[in-house]
Amino acid sequence: MQNAIIIAGPCAAESREQLFLTARGLKENLAAKGLALDYFRAGVWKPRSNPGDFAGVGTEALQWLQEIQQEFGFRVCVEVSAPEQLNWCEQHDIKACWIGARTAVNPFDVQAIADAAKNRDFTFMVKNPMIADLKLWVGNIERFLNAGVTKLMAVHRGCADSNESVYRNNPSWETAIDLKVRYPHIPLLCDPSHIAGQRQYIAQLSQLALDYGFDGLMVESHYQPSAALSDKEQQLTPGELAEMLSQLQFKDIISSPAEHELRKQRTLIHNIDTQLSVLLSKRMEIVDSIAKIKAEHNLPVVQPEQWNKVVRMYQDNSLQDDDYQEFITEFLELLHQSSIKRQRK
Repeated sequence: MQNAIIIAGPCAAESREQLFLTARGLKENLAAKGLALDYFRAGVWKPRSNPGDFAGVGTEALQWLQEIQQEFGFRVCVEVSAPEQLNWCEQHDIKACWIGARTAVNPFDVQAIADAAKNRDFTFMVKNPMIADLKLWVGNIERFLNAGVTKLMAVHRGCADSNESVYRNNPSWETAIDLKVRYPHIPLLCDPSHIAGQRQYIAQLSQLALDYGFDGLMVESHYQPSAALSDKEQQLTPGELAEMLSQLQFKDIISSPAEHELRKQRTLIHNIDTQLSVLLSKRMEIVDSIAKIKAEHNLPVVQPEQWNKVVRMYQDNSLQDDDYQEFITEFLELLHQSSIKRQRK
């Protein structure tokens, strides 16, 4: 049984046909699984890092979204980054908006939107800033509360991180949980699409968010992701989304606190194992590149000084117990021998 808030739709509004095909697909596929959509999302104005990237079709899409509300019974939400956009949304009976991660880093922009929202019947979904700054996220929430906005949600989409990762953004779960502790009455949603960056990780991130106590999900969905004009790698088809949601375990079917904690820990392990498997594959690809360089310059395959640096790095960052030290020793020996074998080939 679904007891979470579900928001889904394409990253960006591309055409009337794209929006309607996606909306119809969501309606039919979710209904077939006994599920329902709370909001249909679409980026009308998309602030992009690269000025050459597709940024949505603009205000023209508001008319299409208004028609989708009327035909499918969905509430629609769009991203806003300026006060005047609220006026255009209101003119098309769109009363739900989200504050994107790029806008969220600028308190002046957020304050201007909050001021424009006073005495108006809007629902706001405030995403965390691109950087891991809890104070800035809290400040943005407070700006809307101070403006008298009562329909408010928080959306966690991960944070930009330069460290090596298989995800597009660092999940930084502790930031979202800290926010939930401060505002237990405000629904906290997870945007696994932007955390993952690739569709194959969305399900496990969604389950982990639900296990952490998130109140819902905002997931990007496109009727034909391969043809999407933005973020095609992280969008699910309506059918894929419905299947994923039907497999997730929501809070109302947890039979005991112990089972809840076990599932959360197992999901965490699965989450880590996924990253380990990808990173180990990447490591072996780099080993192959190193082997070619050594062969071209007639360098020895085995270089003890370099390998000793690797061993010291693992030892400096390992648990200080005998069992784990034994495991690390055996693992590093296997890793070294495997690397040498690949290079000799």
